[in-house]
Amino acid sequence: MAKVKPKKHLGQHFLKDTAIARKIVEALQPPANCQQVLEIGPGMGVLTTYLLQNESLKLTVVDVDKESTSYLASHLPELAQHILTKDFLATDWLAYFNHTPFAVIGNFPYNISSQIFFKVLEMRMYVPQVVGMVQKEVAQRIASPSGNKTYGILSVLLQAYYDIEYLFTVKPGVFNPPPKVDSAVIRLRRNQTQQLGCNEVLFVKVVKQGFQNRRKTLRNALKRLALPAELQKHSLLDKRAEQLAVADFVRLTNLMEEGWKK
Repeated sequence: MAKVKPKKHLGQHFLKDTAIARKIVEALQPPANCQQVLEIGPGMGVLTTYLLQNESLKLTVVDVDKESTSYLASHLPELAQHILTKDFLATDWLAYFNHTPFAVIGNFPYNISSQIFFKVLEMRMYVPQVVGMVQKEVAQRIASPSGNKTYGILSVLLQAYYDIEYLFTVKPGVFNPPPKVDSAVIRLRRNQTQQLGCNEVLFVKVVKQGFQNRRKTLRNALKRLALPAELQKHSLLDKRAEQLAVADFVRLTNLMEEGWKK
């Protein structure tokens, strides 16, 4: 593939190291019932080339940048019908894939990496696996266990439905242009959780509200949610949000809803 100096868009830095590209693609191991793969932000196609070598996968790529998709369409004609110039965040992927499973992979643009994962959460019943390269601190946050300062909203919400693996760190020199920070590759595998066993809408509110005031105890951080009177002295509320695992947030959500019903 010819060397091209691509434009940087949406905070994306294009990978130029083929050994790392191969390693990222090899990390994608979707279950047998998932042949569809969506690559986000293919750029000049360094990951795409290796993905195409796996003939068992049905690959679709999406990039908001027309320069990138035009380049790929001309250099990978066998993929041309599956190269989309679209905004990943604004597209109905469940409809596109006819509500069948699809895996997600990509060198995710830094500026929208968190939004990509929130959208994956919305589609979690159809996305069994994600392999993504993101800014190192984002990867650490997603993979962080409770009790860590890096543990946050995205950590809890993703870990509720996915098993997270921090695979490896990637240095700036393998990108064009080089970013000012390290990157990292993570893998998300869908766990067995179909339902959390609580009001999931309230669960999200509790998690978000708790971390918006992460230095406060949950007793103070959750005041805006009108805590039930009998819950005010519960030991869970003596903790800060970062000290609660997913199961603790589920328990707290149920305690709150039960208290409101009394």
